[in-house]
Amino acid sequence: MDSIQKVIENKIYLIRGHKVMLAKDLAELYDVQTRSLNQAVKRNSNRFPEDFMFQLTKEESENLRSQTVISSWGGTRYLPYAFTEQGVAMLSSVLRGKRAVQVNIEIMRAFVRLRELMLTHRDLAAKLRELEQKYDSQFRLVFEAIRELMEPAPTEKERIGFQ
Repeated sequence: MDSIQKVIENKIYLIRGHKVMLAKDLAELYDVQTRSLNQAVKRNSNRFPEDFMFQLTKEESENLRSQTVISSWGGTRYLPYAFTEQGVAMLSSVLRGKRAVQVNIEIMRAFVRLRELMLTHRDLAAKLRELEQKYDSQFRLVFEAIRELMEPAPTEKERIGFQ
């Protein structure tokens, strides 16, 4: 399942400050049509409040499309839905079957790995601040170089999965 983990991690985006997966990507992973996934969600809409799932705006959709260098998502007429980690977990109660269970487990593992990676980055930044305070200005250039390496490039995509 290592290859599916990498696929999943590359399909997690940062939108509106939330790590999310798009309905079309989830449908592909679950091996169902996007339309079928959306219908199952709509039939169980009470299980998907806004902090579990939301519809992208036209601007968000266009921005994401341009950042992923995909000219079209198959000509869909509707704005895509984005599912937060909790929304993906809730999908397991809506979509049934062996594949749905296995994919859900791998998706949850990917979200956990990303959370751990972000915590590690925060820990490193805190340790660097401590070192800067402890040592004098002779190491200032070294600390600045390390800090630059830790900062994302200004043109970084909003995709936060592993590349």
